Amino acid sequence: MEVAPDSEVAELLDREPAPSVVPVLERLSADKAVEVIARLGDKRTGEVLALMDAHRASSLLARMDEETREANLAALDQSTATDLRAMTQYPAGTVGTMMDPRVTAFRPDTTAGEALGRLRTLGRKRIQDVFLVDDEGRLVGMVPLQDIAVARANERLGELATPPVASAQVTWRLEAVLEELEHHRVTALPVVDFDGRLVGLLRQGELLKSAQVQAAASLVSMVGAGKEERALSSPLFVVRKRLPWLQINLLTAFLAAAVVGIFESTIAQFTALAVLLPVVAGQSGNTGAQALAVTMRGLALREIRLKSWPRVVVKEITAGFLNGLAVATTTAAGVYLWSRSTGLALVIFVSMVLSMVIAGFSGSMVPIVLSALRQDPAQSSSIVLTTITDVAGFLSFLGIATLLSGML
Repeated sequence: MEVAPDSEVAELLDREPAPSVVPVLERLSADKAVEVIARLGDKRTGEVLALMDAHRASSLLARMDEETREANLAALDQSTATDLRAMTQYPAGTVGTMMDPRVTAFRPDTTAGEALGRLRTLGRKRIQDVFLVDDEGRLVGMVPLQDIAVARANERLGELATPPVASAQVTWRLEAVLEELEHHRVTALPVVDFDGRLVGLLRQGELLKSAQVQAAASLVSMVGAGKEERALSSPLFVVRKRLPWLQINLLTAFLAAAVVGIFESTIAQFTALAVLLPVVAGQSGNTGAQALAVTMRGLALREIRLKSWPRVVVKEITAGFLNGLAVATTTAAGVYLWSRSTGLALVIFVSMVLSMVIAGFSGSMVPIVLSALRQDPAQSSSIVLTTITDVAGFLSFLGIATLLSGML
């Protein structure tokens, strides 16, 4: 039946009772089964789909175009049609919404000549790998198309096959797929259901597009904009998404201002401190942003896990300290040439090293803590980090200046 013309197979099955037809269709390759079902009468199609395993039926329906699928569902009773329709519609953001359900699959005992003949009738392009499934439709192997093309016509695909390098569950999120691809370099990823049945193929183009969308969404989230926001979104939509975070940012700005207010008398006595405050805050902010970006990327690409936080934090603290020494030395030299005050140069040197160490620590810990709390690590992490680095910078600079006021 796999190699016979679709019309002949449909004509044969149309004469058999539905309970006998179902196991035959369930054991045909998915491509063949879809073509045969399309040639059955409406009444027979409804009987067959109603008796078939729901997962298998939904998998076959997903391979059909929308018009054909709805016509077949219309032949079923309303309850069964509703269930099958829901099973063909995967949750947003899962592999099921990104995959191509029209994946080419054969049995291991299919010959190379039969496979090539079948592929020609399908007329599909962009086929690089042919997948093998067992009698239940479970993924058991794969064969590169070029191996089939150069094989002997009577050579069986099972003899050419290798175990699948990797696969994705149909309900996986994009993050899990990217993690799988990080370990297995493949151009396409077969998609299976919970029983291991092959239901689709995730191509590299779709993966790249989805990864770009996710990266862009994370970028706008870091600064408190909505993931759903677009360049041409309406002003009211933009205000609704941004205003809450701007209000939160205002509260955190008052917190930083309150820290400065604590040292009002010190600033009034030594006005040069007010001039140098943005220098310390700016350097600590940049240091924190660098640590945040690297840690966020590590979490997104699964380069690090939550249990890796001690190594990440130690690395960023060390980098902050060494960078702080280098930047503080240059800054202190500039401040001394400007003010001729050894005390002021010492204050900014110590405070800059301290604030950059704190910034490195904070930049790495903010996304890790959010992930541990099962929150989106990108969600407005920049606002949280800015508050920490501003407070740390102001507090270290003005605090040390107060302690060393006798040298100013």
